[in-house]
Amino acid sequence: MGKKSEDASEYGEPSNFDPTFNGPIKNRSCTDIICCILFMLVLVGYMIVGILAWLYGDPRQVLYPRNSTGMFCGIGPNSDKPNVFYFDILKCATATNIMAAALNGLQCPTVQLCVNQCPSDFWVLPVTAYLPGALPQNFFKQEYCVPSLNLSTTALTVSQIKDKELCSYFYMPTAPGWFDAFIFLNRRSCSDVLSGFNIKDIGVRIFEDFASSWQWILLTGSTRPVLGVPFMFLRSVYTFYFSVYISIDFKNVLNKLLPVFFTGIWYCWNEYNTLKGSTVTFQDVGFTTNFNAYLQIKDTWLAFMIILCIVEGILLLTLIFLRTRILIAIAIIRESSKAVSYMMSTLFFPLVTFVLLLVCVSYWGITALYLATSGAPVFKVVALNASQGDCSGITGNQTCDPVTFNSSSYPTCPSARCMFINYNAEGLYQRNLFNLQIYNVVAFLWCINFVIALGQCTLAGAFASYYWAFSKPGDIPTFPLSQSFIRTLRYHVGSLAFGALILTLVQIVRIILEYLDHKFRAAQNPCARFVMCCLKCCFWCLEKFIKFINRNAYIMIAIYGKNFCVSAKNAFMLLMRNIVRVVVLDKVTDLLLFFGKLLVVGGVGVLAFYFFSGKIPVPSGSFQASKLNYYWMPIITVIVGSYLIAQGFFSVYSMCVDTLFLCFLEDLERHDGSVEKPYFMSKNLMKILHKKNKKPKGQKD
Repeated sequence: MGKKSEDASEYGEPSNFDPTFNGPIKNRSCTDIICCILFMLVLVGYMIVGILAWLYGDPRQVLYPRNSTGMFCGIGPNSDKPNVFYFDILKCATATNIMAAALNGLQCPTVQLCVNQCPSDFWVLPVTAYLPGALPQNFFKQEYCVPSLNLSTTALTVSQIKDKELCSYFYMPTAPGWFDAFIFLNRRSCSDVLSGFNIKDIGVRIFEDFASSWQWILLTGSTRPVLGVPFMFLRSVYTFYFSVYISIDFKNVLNKLLPVFFTGIWYCWNEYNTLKGSTVTFQDVGFTTNFNAYLQIKDTWLAFMIILCIVEGILLLTLIFLRTRILIAIAIIRESSKAVSYMMSTLFFPLVTFVLLLVCVSYWGITALYLATSGAPVFKVVALNASQGDCSGITGNQTCDPVTFNSSSYPTCPSARCMFINYNAEGLYQRNLFNLQIYNVVAFLWCINFVIALGQCTLAGAFASYYWAFSKPGDIPTFPLSQSFIRTLRYHVGSLAFGALILTLVQIVRIILEYLDHKFRAAQNPCARFVMCCLKCCFWCLEKFIKFINRNAYIMIAIYGKNFCVSAKNAFMLLMRNIVRVVVLDKVTDLLLFFGKLLVVGGVGVLAFYFFSGKIPVPSGSFQASKLNYYWMPIITVIVGSYLIAQGFFSVYSMCVDTLFLCFLEDLERHDGSVEKPYFMSKNLMKILHKKNKKPKGQKD
């Protein structure tokens, strides 16, 4: 008794019986008002930042390249000229010019021109072009000359045109590439020398694969557009209940999986022995989209066999040591499946959370893009070839207007040009762009965590109303999910924002640590790397712990309506008073849900592999797998889509399990099964725990 009292005082007193309590409290007040006001102010500031970014930003600066005069290529007057052509690409390729461009501006020190297509052959101005009487139009191409020069009417000689850099005197086969993406923020520039590896060609082939197989991708596991939503919902519900059935009948599933994995081990061993004399290795095959090539390597089957042996051992140990615990976890899962079946609307709620998260991510991305492109373009007079004439008067600080600029103003420097340098960084707004980007990231993380918290608290309130209904389903309130959602928004925005803020601060510290580790990785000594690794590991564990505490705190908030600190404390103390049940039941339940996801995603992935690789025959004319360029792309799409769908529906199920588990612990502390204090748990749970509710005198069982 002394030990029990000591434990009770250390982790708080058990919950007392309350005859008026029968589920989530209706009469509650607003919680954590100060944090609610702070969160609202941050949202208002976030909207102001977005408006400023919208007013001053111009995403065309990163979506479209500029020519030397600052005009965009691919839009407006140059809509038919999406690429930038460099007169002398070698000036951009030298290390000196790259550093100068990075330090002093964003442009390469050569003329840049908007063109329709990049050069497809080699050409150099021949020696005969310098002979007397040589006509420029016989040597230069008009499309690779500045627009102000007309080759057919100009009085300039070939030598003068070359010296003034009015036309390019050489070019090579190039393609729209990303050479200047890191310095100049331009995108489609004729800078990548053509080679055998063409990313654009691969992208076109992948697009062709999607175009020819999108119907089958949607059918096997991806999301459908508007007309396919009902079908996807029915398919997801079927997948959900199939997974629940697998989890409930987990013992039998394990018993059946053991011989299946044993057969797989034998098959892998047999294939390994068959290829034992082969000398082909992974280095010989290299990277290839032909998966069958890897099956001809003996090490592939050895790896498969090792993986299957590990899985077989885990399943065997699970059956030996966790058989009794699994029975208790199955009872909670079975009760959770009943709760979801009585409140089918909860299956749609992940869509609401997904839409809100999509809004947050989109707003953050658009705001970051507009902030990054804020500032007016700056043009300065630049001497493209200072060795020609006297260009000492051009210091690089003279600003100019490309529309009104006239090179005759600098008669001693024929290569003087008005060129786009960078974007204006002066002014209060421009000087604080970095701070605004930091604000954008912090507000984004806070909003993301708040949306997740809102979804968890709403689902917890709905499932708690199911558990605390004494006579199910008669006592379950009408529209429990809607009531919980409205109740959460009305009273507990501050508490959710408080928990989200704590998690956001930890995530910011982790981001800073990752940045510092990446920045100083080369300069760190072994001791500093060890300290940094320890810090990253500690804050990773802290983030996981905060998420666990927040999740259970939101459940207590949904039930009792207390503020965040009190709810987090009560949830933590309740879990610590039942630490053995928490460790066993919670982790075993997570294991069952993991196997459910694994079976769903793995099953769909195997089906997709056999279908898109042509191993499953289909009616002629409907689909031909042999026409796919990369059959693994539809397979990856199906697997990712199935995982996202399974993750969304199982997140509802996981929240239901956690909520019912916490309510179950509260039920054990509040009640004793007497007539005055009856248990609210199901008969199956009472049977496993060897408990029952006593009947009033005179009432028959």
